[in-house]
Amino acid sequence: MAEVKAEKEGIGVTLLFIASPLLLLALWEIGVRAEWLDHRFFPAPTTIVAEIVRLFAEDNLLIDILASLRRIGLGLLAGFPTGLAIGVAMGRWKWARAFFAPLVAFTYPIPKIAILPLLLIIFGLGETSNVMVVVIGVFFLALINTYAGVRQIDHEYFDVARVYGISRWQVLRRIVLPAAFPDIFTGLKLAVGYGLILIVAAEMVAAESGLGYRIWTSWETYVIKELYACLMMISIIGVVLAVILEKIEGRLVHWKHTG
Repeated sequence: MAEVKAEKEGIGVTLLFIASPLLLLALWEIGVRAEWLDHRFFPAPTTIVAEIVRLFAEDNLLIDILASLRRIGLGLLAGFPTGLAIGVAMGRWKWARAFFAPLVAFTYPIPKIAILPLLLIIFGLGETSNVMVVVIGVFFLALINTYAGVRQIDHEYFDVARVYGISRWQVLRRIVLPAAFPDIFTGLKLAVGYGLILIVAAEMVAAESGLGYRIWTSWETYVIKELYACLMMISIIGVVLAVILEKIEGRLVHWKHTG
C-alpha cells in the first residue's frame, strides 16, 4: 500500500510540475489574443514556438546552443574539480583554512560577471574570456559546498580511521568524499545553473556566437520574436539540465531521499 501511495504521489507531483508552466503559458496566450498584452512587446507563446522552429530550420540556432553548452562544459571541467579540491583541503586541514579562507572571503562577494571586463583586458575577446567567467563562478560554488559537506562529517569517523591506521588517501576516498557527496552534488547543480546565467551574460559582450550573443543582436535589431525565442530556449535548457541532474542525484545519492 505504501508503495502504491508513493507512486500516486509521484505521479501527482509530476503532473503539477508539468501543469504549472503550461498554465502560465495558457494565460499568456489568452492575454495576447484578448489584446490585454501588446503583441509587439509580448508575442504569444505559440508565436515564440513557431519562431524557435524557424530558427532551428533556417538560422542555425542549434549551433549557438551547442556553443553556449560547450563553454559551460569547459568551465565546469576546469572550475569544479579545482573548487572541490580546495574545499576538501579547507574542510580537513587547519593550515588550508588559514590560507584560503581570507582569500575566499575577499573575492567571493565580487559579482562574477563584473570580472568580465578584467578578463577581456587579460585574455582579449574570444573563447578564453567567456569560459573563464564560468570557471570562476563554478569554482566558488564547488568550494563552498564541498567545504560545508566536509565540515559536517562526524569526527568519530576520523578517530576510528586513525586507530586502524587507515592512510590519508583511504580516508579521503572512503570517508570524506562519500560523506560529503550530497553537498558536493548540490554544488554541482547550483554550478550548472549559475554557469548558464554567466555564459549568457558574457556572450552578450564578448562572443560572436551563443544564446547570449543572439539575445543581444535581437535587441539591437529589435527582433522581439527572436529575443523571446532565445529566452525560452534558455529556460528549456535550464529545466532539462535540472531534471537530468535530479535523476542522477536520485541514483547516486539514493540514501538522501529515503526515510
